[in-house]
Amino acid sequence: MKELTITKQIQTEEDKQNQEILKNSGEIPLHIAIIMDGNGRWAKNKGSIRLHGHKVGVDSVRDITESCAQLGVKYLTLYAFSTENWGRPSTEVRGLMKLLVSSLRKEAENLNKNDIRLSTIGQLDRFPQSCQTELKEAIELTKDNNRLELCLALSYSGRWDITEAVKKIATHVKEGRLDPELINDQMIGDHLSTADVPDPDLIIRTSGEYRISNFLLWQLAYSELYITETYWPDFRRDELYEAIRSYQGRDRRFGKISISEDEKAGSSRLVNKKS
Repeated sequence: MKELTITKQIQTEEDKQNQEILKNSGEIPLHIAIIMDGNGRWAKNKGSIRLHGHKVGVDSVRDITESCAQLGVKYLTLYAFSTENWGRPSTEVRGLMKLLVSSLRKEAENLNKNDIRLSTIGQLDRFPQSCQTELKEAIELTKDNNRLELCLALSYSGRWDITEAVKKIATHVKEGRLDPELINDQMIGDHLSTADVPDPDLIIRTSGEYRISNFLLWQLAYSELYITETYWPDFRRDELYEAIRSYQGRDRRFGKISISEDEKAGSSRLVNKKS
């Protein structure tokens, strides 16, 4: 199999125009989270091994990261490797670890040049030392950047995240530093691995599956969902723009009644009162 070579894509004038139209047509999400699914099925359809799908998926990561930065998205969280993924065949897991190392080496400098900060969430201590070293070096290199924060969820699970938060809070209670009656939503959120990041406005899932697969379970409470049949290796900026257009057409009420509905209800009451 030919080794994947990752090349810098040049933004076209047409793409710049499309982005301007998108910016002027509505709100750009502050935080986008993506479940990158379908690499294996994409490769199978091409008659190739699963790892080839993961390699081509790296190109999608770059294209989506660059387009998010260009659009003004401030946070992009990618579900790169779940705790459940450790149960995959050992050959695939080893290949994914090598791919992570090689991709970080190739991309760290590019992230830094584009003022993109890299961060991670998850159980990183489960990764091989080579992966941990590359991650730490890339994070250190990009720590002062502020155009966009690219967060990789690695060996991550939403249940693990909540469990760890509960343990921390329980320790404070046990030590007498916290009254249990003071525990609220805000406090739990402040003890999650994403405490310094706003909850996602938009979550995208590729490959057509209708589930969130143990990803950011607490944080996605009021995120807008966008599901596409497209496999991750084929998901590029035009698909991202379509997801954002869908997001811009939503009425985000966060469990409350919208202003327009409230006004309608008020008008209806006035009519009934007069009659």
